[in-house]
Amino acid sequence: MANYDEAMSAAISFPSPPARHAPRLILALLACYFVWGSTYLAIRLALVSFPPFFQMGTRFLTAGILLMAWVRIRGHKLPGLREWRNAAVIGTLMLGGGMGLVASAEVHIGSGLIATFIAVVPIMVSALGAVLGQRPRRMEFLGMALGLAGVLMLVQGASFAAAPVGLACIAGATSLWSLGSVLSTTRLPLASGPAGFASEMLCGGAVLMAISLALGEHHQALSHWPAQPTAVMAWLYLVVFGSLIAFSAYLYLLANASPAVATSYAFVNPLIAIFLGAFFAGEHVTGGEWTACGVILTGVFLIFRGKSATDARK
Repeated sequence: MANYDEAMSAAISFPSPPARHAPRLILALLACYFVWGSTYLAIRLALVSFPPFFQMGTRFLTAGILLMAWVRIRGHKLPGLREWRNAAVIGTLMLGGGMGLVASAEVHIGSGLIATFIAVVPIMVSALGAVLGQRPRRMEFLGMALGLAGVLMLVQGASFAAAPVGLACIAGATSLWSLGSVLSTTRLPLASGPAGFASEMLCGGAVLMAISLALGEHHQALSHWPAQPTAVMAWLYLVVFGSLIAFSAYLYLLANASPAVATSYAFVNPLIAIFLGAFFAGEHVTGGEWTACGVILTGVFLIFRGKSATDARK
């Protein structure tokens, strides 16, 4: 999951990229499409040896340390005290609650359906923005209504109906991630660039590890030691590709592509996650759940079109 509201506003002022940027843009898009789309399966595979909050905590702490070290080596400005405070709040919401609950949900529900449920984050962000005084346009409102209808259809399916705990986890994850997204672009901004992402990952990782310790997950992790090779490879994939490479690609898209291009992965990730989950993990998706996925993604598309139309008039 990424900061959709930031993506829709941060790239507005950039002109169309020159042709020489095209190869890099394609590589960045492929990273966001396929890497982020595949992280849901990687989370599921890593759960064999790494409990949910322990997995996410070690993942983001490791990635945060590596990214902050890169920031120091490059001589970039480090976050100030207020920015660290903001990172603590945003990291707690988006990573501590959001990603921790996503991993917990995958204990009960297929990774592809979870990715589809997470696609409603732009809908929730728009709804929270409306509460904070950002009145949505007609097309955005229609997208929110359609997305809500799709979610109601999705949770009626057999996969969610059979796992109420998983449904509660993913609903909490999307709510906390959406709230963190809105706050990070309105009242609690992070430090700019990689330093901001690194501080968020460090703070969020620390919160995740505290929750893991409170839940006693370290006993579960020790009982599965040594970790299975597949789980270790999945964890490493999440650190290197999911948390470092894909985030870097996302930052590049924000600076060099239009908002529609930068956020287009929101339509692609669920489809990739569903196919990977079905092919590699034997996850089953019913016809009704496929229909619900289509309704949700159509709602997200309408919201993006509405936001693009609004920004074009500014």
